[in-house]
Parts: sequence; structure tokens; C-alpha cells
Amino acid sequence: MKLVANIARVLVGLEFIFSGFVKVVDPYGTGLKLQEYFEVFAVDLPAFSGLFEFFAHQSQLLSLIFCASELILGVALLFSFKMKKTSWIVLLLMTFFTFLTFYSAFFNKVTDCGCFGDFLKLKPWHSFYKDIISLAVILIIFFYRKTFKETSFAKQATLIATLLAFGIGIYAKRYLPLLDFLPYAKGLSLPEQMKPTGVKPEIEYTFLDKINDEEMSSMEYLMDTTKYKYLSSEILNESLLSPKITDFGVSDIEGNDMTEESLKGNKLFIIVKKFEKTTNSELAAIKTFSEELGKANIESMLLTSQILSDIKTKYEDNLIPDELYNTDEKVLKAMARTNSVLILLKDGVVKGKWSSHNIPSEKKVLELLNH
Repeated sequence: MKLVANIARVLVGLEFIFSGFVKVVDPYGTGLKLQEYFEVFAVDLPAFSGLFEFFAHQSQLLSLIFCASELILGVALLFSFKMKKTSWIVLLLMTFFTFLTFYSAFFNKVTDCGCFGDFLKLKPWHSFYKDIISLAVILIIFFYRKTFKETSFAKQATLIATLLAFGIGIYAKRYLPLLDFLPYAKGLSLPEQMKPTGVKPEIEYTFLDKINDEEMSSMEYLMDTTKYKYLSSEILNESLLSPKITDFGVSDIEGNDMTEESLKGNKLFIIVKKFEKTTNSELAAIKTFSEELGKANIESMLLTSQILSDIKTKYEDNLIPDELYNTDEKVLKAMARTNSVLILLKDGVVKGKWSSHNIPSEKKVLELLNH
């Protein structure tokens, strides 16, 4: 059984490392998911609404700690670092995960648990089944926690993992994720992502076999009503049928639809989700940069979900570009993981993406457009 326990330790360690990494490269996305959970709990458990509302406001900080900790625990398992304590933490954490996925599936409250960030989407019940299996394997580790021998490099490996995990997460928070799994990533075409996928639906039908009086499944619709009675059907590949981008839209201050126009030619999207969280020096730098690109016939479009007339009134002309447009807040959160982000497009293809903290040179922008 010791061999089985060691195999379990390695498998769970690798799972935690992978799951933690795909989340810590984008802690903002996990923070949105945590906020969604806390808001649901605040409604479902009104006696603790104040506590959950507080957690919701701290979801981004909690996300960084949570994502980094998952990766660190995975490395600790892999190198058998302090297994008596590590096994307890892993067991409690997986129990918590299992509760969340069950809650999501049973009550249909949060349809995507975010177990693997935006890298891999799982249906609620699939997430729960995955966690049940992981929990069973972790119980093996827990029961044999006193038999594991710490490797000579365990402390150093865990320290390195800690520095890397928090370093990657903090970098993503200030700049942008090292890996972008969303449909607005560099190299992707927004118009292509907005088209139907062309995938044919795979439908599984459930019938009642009248002869044997039992339910049966079929990938074809059985027409013989004397033998079969139709009960239900399920689309197995539903997630593959819809376009990757379904809700992108741009409108001007008068409400005119500018979506198609925004995806033509050379464009610089300036995404500001919250003006109150953007300093005047950042806005001034963005304004200067957009004016420089304007001389090279690159049109700048500032996208925000806030009220355009209020922004025009509140901010001086020398701090914001002239062209202001509205886009749905949820879309902006997917496009830009930090608060002020610049996205360079050529005929709708993302050629570059930067945080306002590392604005590129005009030369760099022109090189990307001509590449």
C-alpha cells in the first residue's frame, strides 16, 4: 500500500500544480469566480450576508492567495514536504472544493466552478465527480501521511514554488497574464471567433423500450413508435456549437452600433474598466500614445462600460482620447484582466496587448502591424 500511497501523492501533486498554475497565471479570472460564489452565498445565507459581502470585495486578493497556495501545495506533495501538515491542508482544501462543486451542480447556482481557470471548462456535475475521485485519492495520502519521507530538496523546491507562484500572480495583476486562454488573446481574430463554429450537434436520445419496459439511449432518433417511446434528449457537444465570442459589441455616445467598424483597419482599443482606479498620469500617457499612433493612421477607440457623458464631463480633454465608446462590462473583463489595457488590432486580429504599465513604443506597434 505504500507504493499506492506514493503514486497517489504524485498524482494529486501534479493535479494541484497544473490546476494552480492555470489559475495563478490569471488570478483576476479566478477572483471573478470567487466573487460570484460569495454573492450567491450572501443571498442564500442571509444571516451571513455581511461576511460574504466582505469576502466578495476582497475576492481579488483572496484569489491570488488561493491560486498560489494550490500550486505550492502541489509542489509540497511532489517532494513530500512536511506531509503531516500538508496532507491535512490538502484534505481540507479538497473537501471545500467538493462542497463548492456539489453546491454548483445541485442548486445550479454557478455553472462553471473555475477548477482549471479558463483553460478548461467543466460542467458542474463533471467537476463534482472529478473532485470526488480526487478526494478519494487524497484520503489515501492522508491515512499514510506519517510514512512519507521528505526529500532532500523539498524545502528549497517549496520555497521556489512559493516565489514563482506569487511572482506570476502579481505580474498578471499589474501587467497581463503570461498565458491568455480567452478568445481575445494575441494572434486571434475577433471576427472569426464571432462566427458559428460549424460543428454539428451530437444528440443523445433517451427512449422507453416498450417491449422490455426499460430506458435506453440512442444517437439516432428511433421512429418506430410501436416499440419505442421518446423521453428526452441531450446535446453532448453543446459547448462546441456556439461561437467563442457571442456578446462583443461597441456603441458610440449616441448609441449607434460601431461593432463592425471597430474591427476594420488598424485600431487601438484602449480599455478602461474603472476610470476612478486609473491615475491621471496613466490617462495622460495613454492619451499621448494614442496621438502618436494617430499620426501613423492608427485609430484609437476608448472602450468602457461607464456612462460616456459622465466621463466627458469629469475628465479633462487632455487626459482622455476623443473617441469614447461603450462595451458591456462583462466583455471588458474578458478582454482586459488589468484595469487599463491597450489592444492593437489589424482587421480584427489581435496583434498586441499591453497593460498601461508597459506601453510599447510606436516602432514596436508598427513592426507588429507589418509582421
